Amino acid sequence: MKKLTNTPDEQGKFGQYGGSFLSPELQREIDKVNDCYQRIKNDAEFIAELKYIRKYYQGRPTPITFARNLSAKYGGAAIYLKREDLNHTGAHKLNHCMGEALLAKKMGKKKLIAETGAGQHGVALATAAAYFGMECEIHMGEVDVKKESPNVARMKVLGAKIVVVHEGAKTLKEAVDSAFAAYVKEADTALYAIGSVVGPHPFPVMVRDFQSIVGREAREQFMEISDGRLPDHVVACVGGGSNAMGIFHGFLGDENVQLYGVEPLGRLKTADKNIVGEHAASVAFGKKGILHGFESLLLTDGNGDPAPVYSIASGLDYPSVGPEHALLHEIGRVNYIGANDDEAVAAFYELSKLEGIIPALESAHAVAAATRMAANLPGQTILVNLSGRGDKDMDFVMSLK
Repeated sequence: MKKLTNTPDEQGKFGQYGGSFLSPELQREIDKVNDCYQRIKNDAEFIAELKYIRKYYQGRPTPITFARNLSAKYGGAAIYLKREDLNHTGAHKLNHCMGEALLAKKMGKKKLIAETGAGQHGVALATAAAYFGMECEIHMGEVDVKKESPNVARMKVLGAKIVVVHEGAKTLKEAVDSAFAAYVKEADTALYAIGSVVGPHPFPVMVRDFQSIVGREAREQFMEISDGRLPDHVVACVGGGSNAMGIFHGFLGDENVQLYGVEPLGRLKTADKNIVGEHAASVAFGKKGILHGFESLLLTDGNGDPAPVYSIASGLDYPSVGPEHALLHEIGRVNYIGANDDEAVAAFYELSKLEGIIPALESAHAVAAATRMAANLPGQTILVNLSGRGDKDMDFVMSLK
């Protein structure tokens, strides 16, 4: 494993990945975002306000739960859950949405624009907009609007305008395309609040910084319940990669802690084949390419264009991955593995029935990987980032029967 250096550099590069590839007009606006973020990220007043929000509005810190029954069923490793499903709005997304909204407020912006797949980012941003008294516009693919109707209703109740995207595959990539186009027209008064560790610099590092609260809490909490020991393994699902990057950053410097990012294998039965359109495993099957203003690993079709992607979890069906994840894969610090739809649905029901915790389908991918690993790791510990709860998925999952 190569040594991990401080990243990113001033151009937002994580090794050979990252950066910013935008039109001059849009780059000027993103430069303003970067300048403001660099200026206030260590500002005592900004930090104090964000800390207040996390404690008295979001309900942080979220706890760690020992999955006693799940661990007993599989034997071997003890499985623990970092409960981001208990964060206000039901997922990790509010961690960066409140940060981005506070940044927008400091910049004098009046409106927040964003994309969403599973709807968790959309709900979180609509919540942040309500908190700060701002307008909110959420772009969402038609497929996901139908699939995640509970979250669409929540966004509307929170006051957000929903823009349904009918182009292309009508999922997350197209929602990002649409949101970028809308932002260009309103950049002087609006902020595009990107929903993961993707996009042009500074969003990959900014979202990571806001999400790193998960890793800092998890590290301290796990040591408290384990007599000063760290977990042997940390597991998180990876689409764009914000929840994973958040928890990984609490343990990146600990070489004895093995880190696992779980990608969506969709309809694939094994990870040793690449059928375009049947999965969204960007690290496993992607090649270096540029999408949505940043360079990373990218799934492409036969013409070299972004490939159609698929996952049962709407929040994971993105054809690329955060540039820091691409670097961590390249240097061997994080093991990127996969779980398919069948495994995720099985884990969804299993965690629900054994522990009374209904996970989001995205998080169920990480649970599936952890249970698969557990039997072969006797006496060790696995910490899973349970990135969200499954209320949003109930109607869809029940329709599969």
